[in-house]
Amino acid sequence: MTTVLIPEPSLRRLPKYHHFLVELRERGLHEVSCTTIGEALNLLPIQVRKDLQYTGIVGRPKVGFQLAELIQAIETFLGWDNTNDAFLVGAGNLGSALLGYERFEKFGLSIVAAFDNNPHIVGTSIHNKLVLPMEKLVDLAQRMAIHIGIITTPAAVAQQAADQLVKAGVRAIWNFAPTTLNVPPNVILQNEDLYNSLAALSCRLAKAMQTSGEPTYGTRRNERAEVRTSLSDPDGSSEEACSIGAHPAGHTK
Repeated sequence: MTTVLIPEPSLRRLPKYHHFLVELRERGLHEVSCTTIGEALNLLPIQVRKDLQYTGIVGRPKVGFQLAELIQAIETFLGWDNTNDAFLVGAGNLGSALLGYERFEKFGLSIVAAFDNNPHIVGTSIHNKLVLPMEKLVDLAQRMAIHIGIITTPAAVAQQAADQLVKAGVRAIWNFAPTTLNVPPNVILQNEDLYNSLAALSCRLAKAMQTSGEPTYGTRRNERAEVRTSLSDPDGSSEEACSIGAHPAGHTK
């Protein structure tokens, strides 16, 4: 990955460009302009041009970019053309999902092993990745020169996981735990706060429904509670669950 300094908004847009460009390549296209990218992603062409300039690629006037060259430039800039091995700490539901996400390897990340303290999980294999006890993390990470650690533990033990990764010499931590971690200045920390994203989504949904006049959760609380109860009833049938809240044709509530 290049050491060129790039604003984070521009950095976060590069993967979006890459995804769109790959789609164009699959459709048989060979050239693309900033205008085409901007229109597809709802961005100004000048913003697209500035973002792509960080990769070092130069387009041609009135033509744009060679698609293959632009894709390669973005992949090289982001370090996706070099595979980085990573350890994952916390092999619960979220950790298991990340272990099974095959597209990571297409973007230069290979999770080679997971670590956990749960004796029921340790020793098992999740998506062909072995789950090892935490006491083996430091030694293995140092021997394998692991530079990336992924934390998917509960918040209460996330700092302990981070401390172990730092002790092992990991240089970058991708944190999915809903808590603030303290790491040394030389360790890169990227937080993925799913709760913040959910809060933003819920707020935007509520505003959109209010604007359109659609009934909100509060106005249909009783009906939804009935349906939820029926769905969670192990003795109820799906037919019974579907009938709750339904009304005969021609009748309304």
